[in-house]
Amino acid sequence: MSKIDDLAERIERLVLRHEELQRTNGLLEQQLTALAAERDSLRSRLAAARARIDVLLERLPERGSNGGGA
Repeated sequence: MSKIDDLAERIERLVLRHEELQRTNGLLEQQLTALAAERDSLRSRLAAARARIDVLLERLPERGSNGGGA
């Protein structure tokens, strides 16, 4: 093959690789968006659970205040 044919083949391979990397990058961006949304949801659920635990802890009697301690 001539140098021009070699160069044309390399360019075609580079274009195909570029397109493949663009598709991969798009998929990774979608995954990143989904994982960020899941993270935010889990943080929100964790904050709500902590708030519920704080409320429950406030409802517990203080140690030794029930008169039956040692």
